[in-house]
Amino acid sequence: MAQSSVRGEVPAVEDTMSLTPQDQEPTEGTGPGGPDDGASGEGGEGGRRGRGGGSPRRRRRVLRWSATVLAVVILGTAGAGYLYYQHLNGNIRSDDLNLGDAKDRAAQTKANAAGQTPLNILLIGSDARDTAENQKLGGARDTFGGPPLADVQMLLHVSADRSNMSVVSIPRDTLLSLPKCTDPDDGKVYPATRGRMMANESLGRGGPGCTVATWEKLTGIHIDHFMMIDFSGVVSMADAIGGVPVCVDANVYSHTSAGKGSGLKLRKGTTDVKGEQALQWLRTRYGFEDDTDLARAKAQHMYMNSMVRELRASAKLTSPNKLRKLAEAATKAITVDNGLDSIKKMYDLADELQRVPTERITMTTMPNRYVGSRVEPTEDAETLFRMVRDDVALDGKDKQKPAATASATPTATADAPAAIAVQVLNGTATDTQAAVRGRAGTIADLLTAKGFTRAVADHTAAAAEPTTVVRYPSADLQADAQVVARALGLPASAVKKSTDVSGITLVVGADWRSGTAYRAPAKKDTTPDSAQAINAADTSQCMHVDPAYVW
Repeated sequence: MAQSSVRGEVPAVEDTMSLTPQDQEPTEGTGPGGPDDGASGEGGEGGRRGRGGGSPRRRRRVLRWSATVLAVVILGTAGAGYLYYQHLNGNIRSDDLNLGDAKDRAAQTKANAAGQTPLNILLIGSDARDTAENQKLGGARDTFGGPPLADVQMLLHVSADRSNMSVVSIPRDTLLSLPKCTDPDDGKVYPATRGRMMANESLGRGGPGCTVATWEKLTGIHIDHFMMIDFSGVVSMADAIGGVPVCVDANVYSHTSAGKGSGLKLRKGTTDVKGEQALQWLRTRYGFEDDTDLARAKAQHMYMNSMVRELRASAKLTSPNKLRKLAEAATKAITVDNGLDSIKKMYDLADELQRVPTERITMTTMPNRYVGSRVEPTEDAETLFRMVRDDVALDGKDKQKPAATASATPTATADAPAAIAVQVLNGTATDTQAAVRGRAGTIADLLTAKGFTRAVADHTAAAAEPTTVVRYPSADLQADAQVVARALGLPASAVKKSTDVSGITLVVGADWRSGTAYRAPAKKDTTPDSAQAINAADTSQCMHVDPAYVW
């Protein structure tokens, strides 16, 4: 693996979309979230240089290229231009995809009946103040050279048939346990956290591959690629794209007497923003709606949707000079995983993404609730994650798919029932009902009768579970967990990987409070209202301005 440069220079998709209720705000007012944009970080080039591919030719075949690699990855927008491979390939930085342990990784996504597989790309925005330019744009001088934070995290999911695309953002202040990660450059091991930490701290634990590992552990969604950008990268890309129209319902100035705010100053109505002003829009927290990072995420989604519409409708990209400028900015601004470290790989990806119609692109935010000044996922978040795992379109326009069930036959690695140890817990309590006494014992006896002679009831109090679940800690026990689920008639979605258990653990949920025959509840394949979905084709979106920031 090539030696990586200073990780902070790594472009991060960050403020090209930031979102998170942040309370660890620095003192400056221009950062991703301005001063409110939490810690800063160092970073460096964040990755290893991609190598050029072959000798240059005067004219390469016509490439379809998006206004920015980021835009391409997000929206598959394309234009035509002559690009010099060797030079552009030399601009690309790359880094390892996943720095976590195998046991924490999500299972590979399965192909559909037509042999097609979904595509999941994690977009990361780094707040690194590792260069003079990033320091000037990000502020928070006291954090210069510190570990970078992944203040923007968005999962881009492209359906297996390429008919639709979904984007799921998580607030940077989301509390969760971070997995064990190993820095590929110096071999430093960051142990799994005992308590919960903020999601944005994952980037400083070895690089973007740890943020990928954190996402897989949280969501159970397999990540295929990542792309990362930093402050200066956002500005250079926004300049190269040209103006992107954004809308506010009143004059807004994101600035406080204490020096907080992004510095964004716009008049009521629609304005084309680019360069540093685009970065200010993407980082604005103070001034939009309730002044939280959740509102900032909404503004970022609006910007991305508007950018998609602008790029796809614009004829400006037919200019070879503009395309060269875009290609230069894009390849210098991002850090990618090793699977995207060449122009050809990015072109192939863009070719896939451009098939998705604008009206089938849906932007969402992970449903959450406040825990003090931070947030945590709600039950709706798991619904959203499951829909992505199951490749269900978030715009509700999919045809109904038959519900999946646990594997009908054990895989080659699965043991016979008598060899499978199962711990059974009672999680039947609800907000309004106490747990049903004896349920763990009843279902343990049911398993024993079915040949699982090593099934035992654990009568200690268990956390309430809305639906019955079979958890397993590592990939080598997945097949056995599926055997248990099948024996009880549980759906495939009830089998979940979790490092919180040491062996196969069945938690009898509130959906199975009586009887020995499990009846699966109707599957909800509707995007929760709490995900605040926005369709990319909706041109009526306009950010509401907090009256306290009107000028």
